[in-house]
Amino acid sequence: MEVVRRRSFGWPTMAVVLTCALLVMLPQVYSVRYIVGSRFGWTNSVNYTNWAKDKHFYNGDWLFFVYDRNQMNVLELNKTDYESCNTDHPLHNWTTGAGRDVVPLNVTKTYYFASGKGYCYGGMKVAIHVEKAPPPPKAAPVRSSSTNLVNSFKGQIMIPVLFATAAVWDAFLLLW
Repeated sequence: MEVVRRRSFGWPTMAVVLTCALLVMLPQVYSVRYIVGSRFGWTNSVNYTNWAKDKHFYNGDWLFFVYDRNQMNVLELNKTDYESCNTDHPLHNWTTGAGRDVVPLNVTKTYYFASGKGYCYGGMKVAIHVEKAPPPPKAAPVRSSSTNLVNSFKGQIMIPVLFATAAVWDAFLLLW
Protein backbone atom coordinates (compact mmCIF):
# COMPACT_ATOMS: atom_id res chain seq x y z
CA MET A 1 0.00 0.00 0.00
CA GLU A 2 1.38 3.36 -1.04
CA VAL A 3 1.27 6.22 1.44
CA VAL A 4 0.21 9.56 0.01
CA ARG A 5 1.70 12.50 1.82
CA ARG A 6 0.11 15.90 1.83
CA ARG A 7 2.25 18.85 1.12
CA SER A 8 2.51 20.96 4.24
CA PHE A 9 3.49 24.59 4.36
CA GLY A 10 5.26 25.84 7.43
CA TRP A 11 4.88 29.17 9.18
CA PRO A 12 7.92 30.72 7.46
CA THR A 13 6.38 30.07 4.05
CA MET A 14 3.02 31.40 5.14
CA ALA A 15 4.66 34.51 6.65
CA VAL A 16 6.47 35.25 3.38
CA VAL A 17 3.27 34.81 1.35
CA LEU A 18 1.27 37.05 3.69
CA THR A 19 3.98 39.71 3.66
CA CYS A 20 4.08 39.70 -0.14
CA ALA A 21 0.29 39.90 -0.35
CA LEU A 22 0.23 42.80 2.07
CA LEU A 23 2.94 44.69 0.19
CA VAL A 24 1.05 44.21 -3.07
CA MET A 25 -2.25 45.34 -1.59
CA LEU A 26 -1.19 48.41 0.40
CA PRO A 27 -0.40 50.72 -2.56
CA GLN A 28 -3.76 49.81 -4.09
CA VAL A 29 -5.74 50.80 -1.00
CA TYR A 30 -5.80 54.44 -2.08
CA SER A 31 -6.09 54.02 -5.86
CA VAL A 32 -9.39 54.14 -7.74
CA ARG A 33 -10.47 52.14 -10.78
CA TYR A 34 -12.76 54.13 -13.07
CA ILE A 35 -14.94 52.40 -15.64
CA VAL A 36 -14.75 54.83 -18.55
CA GLY A 37 -18.30 55.87 -19.41
CA SER A 38 -19.62 54.32 -16.17
CA ARG A 39 -22.39 51.81 -16.88
CA PHE A 40 -22.36 52.55 -20.63
CA GLY A 41 -18.69 51.78 -21.13
CA TRP A 42 -16.56 52.89 -24.08
CA THR A 43 -19.17 53.46 -26.77
CA ASN A 44 -20.27 56.17 -29.16
CA SER A 45 -23.33 57.23 -27.14
CA VAL A 46 -21.53 58.89 -24.21
CA ASN A 47 -20.20 62.42 -23.81
CA TYR A 48 -16.84 61.61 -22.24
CA THR A 49 -15.98 65.25 -21.56
CA ASN A 50 -19.01 65.45 -19.28
CA TRP A 51 -18.20 62.06 -17.78
CA ALA A 52 -14.66 63.13 -16.80
CA LYS A 53 -15.28 66.73 -15.75
CA ASP A 54 -16.42 66.05 -12.16
CA LYS A 55 -13.77 63.43 -11.42
CA HIS A 56 -10.31 63.85 -9.94
CA PHE A 57 -7.79 61.42 -11.37
CA TYR A 58 -4.67 60.82 -9.32
CA ASN A 59 -1.35 59.14 -9.97
CA GLY A 60 -1.91 55.44 -9.25
CA ASP A 61 -5.54 55.31 -10.41
CA TRP A 62 -6.72 53.03 -13.23
CA LEU A 63 -9.00 53.42 -16.23
CA PHE A 64 -11.04 50.40 -17.26
CA PHE A 65 -12.32 50.50 -20.86
CA VAL A 66 -15.21 48.12 -21.65
CA TYR A 67 -16.31 47.99 -25.30
CA ASP A 68 -17.19 45.88 -28.32
CA ARG A 69 -13.83 44.43 -29.30
CA ASN A 70 -14.91 43.85 -32.89
CA GLN A 71 -15.65 47.51 -33.55
CA MET A 72 -13.73 49.82 -31.23
CA ASN A 73 -10.27 50.21 -29.75
CA VAL A 74 -8.42 52.33 -27.19
CA LEU A 75 -5.59 54.52 -28.45
CA GLU A 76 -3.49 57.00 -26.52
CA LEU A 77 -2.74 60.08 -28.61
CA ASN A 78 -0.83 63.32 -28.28
CA LYS A 79 -2.85 66.52 -27.85
CA THR A 80 -2.67 67.58 -31.51
CA ASP A 81 -3.82 64.19 -32.83
CA TYR A 82 -6.51 64.04 -30.14
CA GLU A 83 -7.96 67.40 -31.15
CA SER A 84 -7.97 66.48 -34.86
CA CYS A 85 -8.99 62.83 -34.30
CA ASN A 86 -5.90 61.59 -36.12
CA THR A 87 -5.53 58.00 -34.87
CA ASP A 88 -2.94 56.92 -37.46
CA HIS A 89 0.07 57.27 -35.12
CA PRO A 90 -0.95 56.60 -31.52
CA LEU A 91 1.50 56.95 -28.65
CA HIS A 92 0.19 53.66 -27.31
CA ASN A 93 -2.41 51.14 -28.42
CA TRP A 94 -4.06 49.86 -25.23
CA THR A 95 -6.30 47.47 -27.14
CA THR A 96 -5.74 43.90 -25.98
CA GLY A 97 -8.39 42.30 -28.14
CA ALA A 98 -10.68 41.32 -25.28
CA GLY A 99 -12.68 44.56 -25.10
CA ARG A 100 -11.66 44.91 -21.45
CA ASP A 101 -8.59 47.13 -21.32
CA VAL A 102 -6.97 48.48 -18.16
CA VAL A 103 -4.81 51.60 -18.35
CA PRO A 104 -2.67 52.53 -15.34
CA LEU A 105 -2.46 56.27 -14.71
CA ASN A 106 1.07 56.20 -13.36
CA VAL A 107 2.39 59.53 -14.67
CA THR A 108 1.20 62.98 -13.66
CA LYS A 109 0.14 64.44 -17.01
CA THR A 110 -2.88 64.77 -19.31
CA TYR A 111 -3.69 61.55 -21.15
CA TYR A 112 -5.57 61.70 -24.44
CA PHE A 113 -7.58 58.62 -25.44
CA ALA A 114 -9.66 58.02 -28.54
CA SER A 115 -11.15 55.20 -30.51
CA GLY A 116 -10.02 54.82 -34.10
CA LYS A 117 -12.00 53.48 -37.06
CA GLY A 118 -13.87 56.81 -37.32
CA TYR A 119 -15.46 56.65 -33.86
CA CYS A 120 -13.34 59.56 -32.59
CA TYR A 121 -15.23 61.91 -34.91
CA GLY A 122 -18.46 60.78 -33.23
CA GLY A 123 -17.14 61.78 -29.79
CA MET A 124 -15.35 58.63 -28.61
CA LYS A 125 -12.47 60.47 -27.06
CA VAL A 126 -11.56 61.63 -23.58
CA ALA A 127 -8.84 63.76 -22.02
CA ILE A 128 -7.83 62.68 -18.51
CA HIS A 129 -5.80 65.08 -16.39
CA VAL A 130 -3.84 63.12 -13.77
CA GLU A 131 -2.71 64.96 -10.64
CA LYS A 132 -0.36 64.07 -7.84
CA ALA A 133 -2.22 62.38 -5.04
CA PRO A 134 -3.18 64.82 -2.30
CA PRO A 135 -1.41 64.44 1.02
CA PRO A 136 -3.29 62.36 3.55
CA PRO A 137 -5.53 64.40 5.84
CA LYS A 138 -4.04 65.49 9.12
CA ALA A 139 -5.17 63.44 12.05
CA ALA A 140 -7.36 65.02 14.68
CA PRO A 141 -5.77 65.61 18.06
CA VAL A 142 -5.58 62.40 20.02
CA ARG A 143 -6.93 62.45 23.58
CA SER A 144 -6.31 58.86 24.51
CA SER A 145 -3.50 57.55 22.37
CA SER A 146 -4.18 53.87 23.00
CA THR A 147 -7.85 53.80 21.92
CA ASN A 148 -7.57 55.99 18.80
CA LEU A 149 -4.32 54.36 17.68
CA VAL A 150 -5.91 50.93 17.88
CA ASN A 151 -9.02 52.05 15.96
CA SER A 152 -6.90 53.71 13.28
CA PHE A 153 -4.72 50.63 13.01
CA LYS A 154 -7.76 48.38 12.67
CA GLY A 155 -9.31 50.42 9.88
CA GLN A 156 -6.27 51.08 7.74
CA ILE A 157 -4.15 47.98 8.18
CA MET A 158 -6.28 45.18 9.56
CA ILE A 159 -8.91 45.17 6.81
CA PRO A 160 -6.37 44.73 3.96
CA VAL A 161 -4.54 42.15 6.09
CA LEU A 162 -7.81 40.31 6.63
CA PHE A 163 -8.50 40.22 2.89
CA ALA A 164 -4.94 39.14 2.12
CA THR A 165 -5.14 36.39 4.73
CA ALA A 166 -8.44 35.19 3.31
CA ALA A 167 -7.01 35.13 -0.22
CA VAL A 168 -3.93 33.20 0.88
CA TRP A 169 -6.05 30.78 2.92
CA ASP A 170 -8.28 30.21 -0.09
CA ALA A 171 -5.21 29.53 -2.25
CA PHE A 172 -3.91 27.00 0.30
CA LEU A 173 -7.25 25.22 0.31
CA LEU A 174 -7.13 24.92 -3.46
CA LEU A 175 -3.66 23.38 -3.28
CA TRP A 176 -4.76 20.70 -0.80
